[in-house]
Amino acid sequence: MIDRVELLAVIALGFLLDQVLGDPHWLYHPVRLIGTYISFLEKGIRKIFGDGERALLAGGVVLVLFVTGTTAVVSGGILYACGRISPGLKFLVSVILCYQLFAVRSLKDESMKVYRELKKDDLPAARYAVSMIVGRDTERLDMTGVTKAAVETVAENTSDGVAAPLFYMTLGGPVLGWIYKAVNTMDSMVGYKNDKYLYLGRAAAKLDDLLNFIPARLCACVMIFASYLPSKDHEFDGSHAKEIFLRDRFNHASPNSAQTESVCAGSLRIRLAGDAWYFGKLVKKKYIGDDLRPVEIEDIPRANKLLYRTSWILMGLCAVVEMVLNLL
Repeated sequence: MIDRVELLAVIALGFLLDQVLGDPHWLYHPVRLIGTYISFLEKGIRKIFGDGERALLAGGVVLVLFVTGTTAVVSGGILYACGRISPGLKFLVSVILCYQLFAVRSLKDESMKVYRELKKDDLPAARYAVSMIVGRDTERLDMTGVTKAAVETVAENTSDGVAAPLFYMTLGGPVLGWIYKAVNTMDSMVGYKNDKYLYLGRAAAKLDDLLNFIPARLCACVMIFASYLPSKDHEFDGSHAKEIFLRDRFNHASPNSAQTESVCAGSLRIRLAGDAWYFGKLVKKKYIGDDLRPVEIEDIPRANKLLYRTSWILMGLCAVVEMVLNLL
């Protein structure tokens, strides 16, 4: 039986820690360990299963089962062991595990590195900074392309890095949150539709799509609401955010990515997405939003303001849900 009041306290403290600390480089993040484990398993699976289409599809399922199973056992085991030692220790470790699931502050910090390089007109440095937070090739991007890439990743990761982890923590605590994070990490590593990962990464990609289905749409709705709130110099347009969401929310190969991207594009009254280079190949992609004004570097801090508004509203919704569940 989950103590909902205690879980709310754990999630809220983790959320606040993320707001204050972000992802400092001196603190080892468990996602790195998960990534290393995925790479290790990938090598073994390719060696055992071979290169055939069906073999790699089966290997991909094995990869998902091993990564999610191990994540559940390790995170659950850590909390169980801590609880045997002291309830206070379990509470503290739970807060740390929840804190490391959030990516609000780090998303802002990394995207603002891009902004600062653009402000200095240092395009090579800006390309390098944005390459740290996007999966596309960045060496061909101009100033506008770099700006769009940064805005798009802030918009998309408002769901992946905030809404989805919070959704699963609210339902099942830090263990379920880390199972989601493991799947999301797999998708970011092997979920590509290229020659190398088309079959091996399919199971991870499909599971990630499934797990993000509700959080992405919830996040988009909250982001629309956040766009209606008063803002300095009318930075956000709630009506246009809703209009573009309804029109362009499926203008992406992923069923979830354009949900929040469309809201952000509409809210800022700009056009995002379009063709992009991945692993040296040009990928044709639909546009999201209307070209009502040119994209400018100030759109990066604006996207971050929308990120923070949305994150705090989502945290408020989490509190309401936990209190209601506590009464049931």
